[in-house]
Amino acid sequence: MTAEIGNFTLILAFLLAIVQSTVPFLGAQTNNSRLMQLANFTAIGQLIFILIAFIALTISFVTSDFSVELVARHSHTLKPLLYKFTGVWANHEGSMLLWVAILCLYGAAVPIFGKALPDKLKALALSVQGMIATGFIGFVLFTSNPFSRLAVAPLDGNGLNPLLQDPGLAFHPPFLYLGYVGFSMAFSFCVAALIEGRVDALWARWLRPWVLAAWSFLTIGIALGSVWAYYELGWGGWWFWDPVENASLLPWLAGTALLHSIMVVERRHSLVSWTVLLGILTFSLSLIGTFLVRSGIITSVHAFANDPERGFYILVMLLLATGGALTLYALRSGKLRRGNGFKMLSKEAGLAINNILLVCATAIVFLGTFYPLFVDILSDEKITVGPPFFNLNFGYIIAVLIVFMGIGPMLKWRGDNWRSLVRPMIILASGSIIVFASIILFGKASMGAIGFALAFWLIAGTCITFSKKVQLGKRSPAQSWKLAKSLPAGVYGFVLAHLGVAVMVIGVTGMSLWAKESILMMQPQQTTELGGYTIELRDVRDLTRSNYTAETARFNLSKAGKHIGTLSSERRFYPVREMQTTEAGIFVRPTKNVYVALGQGDTERGWAIRIYVHPFVNWIWIGALLMALGGFVALADRRLRLSRKPITNTRVQQNEN
Repeated sequence: MTAEIGNFTLILAFLLAIVQSTVPFLGAQTNNSRLMQLANFTAIGQLIFILIAFIALTISFVTSDFSVELVARHSHTLKPLLYKFTGVWANHEGSMLLWVAILCLYGAAVPIFGKALPDKLKALALSVQGMIATGFIGFVLFTSNPFSRLAVAPLDGNGLNPLLQDPGLAFHPPFLYLGYVGFSMAFSFCVAALIEGRVDALWARWLRPWVLAAWSFLTIGIALGSVWAYYELGWGGWWFWDPVENASLLPWLAGTALLHSIMVVERRHSLVSWTVLLGILTFSLSLIGTFLVRSGIITSVHAFANDPERGFYILVMLLLATGGALTLYALRSGKLRRGNGFKMLSKEAGLAINNILLVCATAIVFLGTFYPLFVDILSDEKITVGPPFFNLNFGYIIAVLIVFMGIGPMLKWRGDNWRSLVRPMIILASGSIIVFASIILFGKASMGAIGFALAFWLIAGTCITFSKKVQLGKRSPAQSWKLAKSLPAGVYGFVLAHLGVAVMVIGVTGMSLWAKESILMMQPQQTTELGGYTIELRDVRDLTRSNYTAETARFNLSKAGKHIGTLSSERRFYPVREMQTTEAGIFVRPTKNVYVALGQGDTERGWAIRIYVHPFVNWIWIGALLMALGGFVALADRRLRLSRKPITNTRVQQNEN
């Protein structure tokens, strides 16, 4: 009965989505306030019904109801309770239900938090959101129904993919979807602005928190996925330029550009048409990522489905959403009020350059990801675009971007003069040269020296910008402290996010250029050395758990003759799925990790052991978390709060301070 309740509420949510996509739109066109107000109730109603459906599916998994086909295919009675919960979204159908639930959550948040928005803008945005919900709830109902019953229920299920039996699965997909789907709000409000023919500071101030939230969640989701790949796949890497990894990076890059361009619209009413276009393209890239994962056109450990019918459905939705929005943009963008001009040396110009570089980086990743697919479709030939292409082209663009990130925030709105930059530039250049020379003197690679110099450039530039805001050195320490306490949260969000980028640059540089690797056969009591560490294989034992068996190897780790730790690495076998996985042993320290993975072997030949020393690898994820934290801190900025009193004026004065 639980599955039937879930299916019924899914149908009700679908019907409400149809109503939301049509009736409020008609109300906005006829200026009928009652019809426009209906969008508020349908958005909240959708969320309620989808949550009931999601709870129903969760109950089916937890109670091991194998009469539900999805549970039979992806669960097992011996599976730990945690993975019965996370198994709800560790498959195509369940993950799409989570996708839709988050979509409805964002939609319902608009009437809850957007009471100050003009009725017409809100109705149009919710109508567009309803159209997206109609497409995706319909997709779940008609091609990916998670509540389908089996005629004869099996005694037990097939179990969950062993690679997904990891605590990281409890957090990685939800955070990723909160980012992916969050950009739907930017899309909806951009399309609504095109229909209404108006973009103003109120629109930008309302849109920025949604983009901040989506960007921050997506940052966390990508970071968690990187951590999972690092310790679970046993490959010893954090990013492989896998097509599905790239699919999550594309909307993140475009969303970063969108986040910065919104600031220009809000403060100076410039880059208006460009911002609307970015809002459309960012969510379109999220849809492209959804298509990649579920169409079967690529093979990846991340892919959920390989059903061409499902892929075709998503492709049609992608073409309708993106094609329709871009057509509307072509027809209506000329009616948007043109923004204010700005000088070449100004904060607006710096943010525009930031956008150009981010879009170029997005284009490089898009080209490298999809070019092999296009060649395969057009010529039936298989080619691959590997990490060297991405590292070279993407790396150069990001290096130039970091240079501008260090300078841009120092500039003033509307216009600045070169003299104000002389002293900061001398400090940045001198410090960067010293860092570069120091790394070279330590015998490290020149590319590593460049990476650390860029990190210093960004850290120093961020600190100089902050010191200017608190007038450090121009006022007494007490007065500067008072200014610091009065600064809006957005300033601290900017500082954290930019410092996070610098920390990540250090991590990527160290991991990419200075990592050490050794692959060898080892017997118990045998030792080897790598990167100043001595690693001894102590023993290999058999282990049995409720849902898997394993070989477990224990290693003694020492440095300069002193024992500093013990590592354990496993090679697991899951009999239900007949799959093997590797659980690496990782010795974590602030500036480096020692990573040991157990391979195949026996008592006669020994065991294949892979050992890595990874300098600064943890700084990659620390940097990502700092960036996400910066986004959440910026969300607390009081300037983003709208008055609860409805605003009816047609134009909001621009804040040009």
